[in-house]
Amino acid sequence: MGVHLEVLDTGEQLMVPVDVLEEENKGALWKFLLSGAMAGAVSRTGTAPLDRARVYMQVYSSKSNFKNLLSGLRSLVQEGGIRSLWRGNGINVLKIAPEYAIKFSVFEQERVVAGSLAVAISQTLINPMEVLKTRLTLRFTGQYKGLLDCARQILERDGTRALYRGYLPNMLGIIPYACTDLAVYELLRCLWQKSGRDTKDPSGLLSLSSVTLSTTCGQMASYPLTLVRTRMQAQDTVEGSNPTMLGVFKRILSQQGWPGLYRGMTPTLLKVLPAGGISYLVYEAMKQTLGVQVLSR
Repeated sequence: MGVHLEVLDTGEQLMVPVDVLEEENKGALWKFLLSGAMAGAVSRTGTAPLDRARVYMQVYSSKSNFKNLLSGLRSLVQEGGIRSLWRGNGINVLKIAPEYAIKFSVFEQERVVAGSLAVAISQTLINPMEVLKTRLTLRFTGQYKGLLDCARQILERDGTRALYRGYLPNMLGIIPYACTDLAVYELLRCLWQKSGRDTKDPSGLLSLSSVTLSTTCGQMASYPLTLVRTRMQAQDTVEGSNPTMLGVFKRILSQQGWPGLYRGMTPTLLKVLPAGGISYLVYEAMKQTLGVQVLSR
């Protein structure tokens, strides 16, 4: 199996490449950053309709027209046209570059706890952007004039604290995601090595497949917390003022039972493969364009 991880973006978590830790590559950090940001931007834009459907299914799960993916997409198009499927994607793309920059810089400073630390720091700093993304994604036609107007309305109505709604479940979600992701990836690597096959993978497809599968399992493990985070960020849209994490959990369980914690999982799973594939292709193309030389360990 490949000995280093590439940057891949499935639309939920960004992974930092080990390549940037090589001494010979430290001067090209900005190239990795640019390549990763471009890969993330293209993949998220390509899968934005699925992401918007996911958010709507998470928040409006009690509405009959959002009970499944196709009816949800149809309702979104009827309300605002085809272009409305990309609402909220602008802020989603804008936060990719700082997210990569934070993770790269933290990753280089500390290799032992770098993964979790990088995610925690980046999520802390970009949580306000996540709130804005959720509100813009859920907005109806004409509700906000744009990103700044959305931020202004939130601050005027709810204050600065509203920009950190959903922070606690977001942080707690790192634990099951990271543990499951790492466990599945290591299991796949061990199974591949025990099969007696060549451990090198020149095409990178094996690495792409294993990382995609492990990431998917990580997302499934942390999905209930992701759903609660989205409901909290949606705030008065569905839960009333200042919803707590425990309160949201109880409401979902009382209204829909345990299956309710996995509402919107279908579009999440459907976007993993195309998002991962798009990220991989764009990232590799950008590295070639920028002349990045990656050295194998």
